[in-house]
Amino acid sequence: MALRPLVAGNWKMNGSKKALEEIGAMAEGYDATLRGKVDLMICPPATLLQLAATSALGTRIAIGAQDCHTETTGAFTGDIAPDMLVESGATAVIVGHSERRQYHAETDALVAAKAFAAIRAGLTAIVCVGETRAEREAGKTLAVVGRQVQRSVPEDATPEAVVVAYEPVWAIGTGLTPTAADVAEVHALIRKKLIQRHGKQAAGIRILYGGSVKPSNAKELMAVANVDGALVGGASLKAADFLGIAAAYR
Repeated sequence: MALRPLVAGNWKMNGSKKALEEIGAMAEGYDATLRGKVDLMICPPATLLQLAATSALGTRIAIGAQDCHTETTGAFTGDIAPDMLVESGATAVIVGHSERRQYHAETDALVAAKAFAAIRAGLTAIVCVGETRAEREAGKTLAVVGRQVQRSVPEDATPEAVVVAYEPVWAIGTGLTPTAADVAEVHALIRKKLIQRHGKQAAGIRILYGGSVKPSNAKELMAVANVDGALVGGASLKAADFLGIAAAYR
């Protein structure tokens, strides 16, 4: 099944009001040809979410968030509810990024609960999975990723509600990338696990690749079977780089 690809940018803890000018530059380069072939999304830090959503009005560039809580309201100082993200203009939210799993000790169960809460609020949950270098060197990549897909993707996953992003932890921000064959193997496993658990409709769930994606390797990576786009880190901070990755679909 040929799915409409998504290229999403995760700004992480980067960006100021001035950085929103990059969204304007992205919009200028997101011409009719590109709009006809690929969806674009930017996930800025929470402080910029509403401003980014305003900046993106009329551009067809979607705005997503980087994390959410599992609850709608409550005494959770510093946390943000999915409904608050919707009110700020977000249409999606990243959950289970390896940096959240590593630095905040997020478990598969917590990631699934966040994804469920996001879907309940009307957001698309971008569920991240991926193995560490030690796990890859130990030959555990497929076992680790398979387990994360089984346990992190909520039961009510549909193509509209869920996107899965495979990000090998050892490739994030390092300049290293797995081979096309390695990516194909993992994405095929993810697709298989999704269909086994969620039925034939899971063939329509987009699976993104992330981890040192840049204009120079985007065309090769985006051509791999079951790769339905990219989750981009540092290269999404500049319009030229981000559009250079999206241009793989021209």
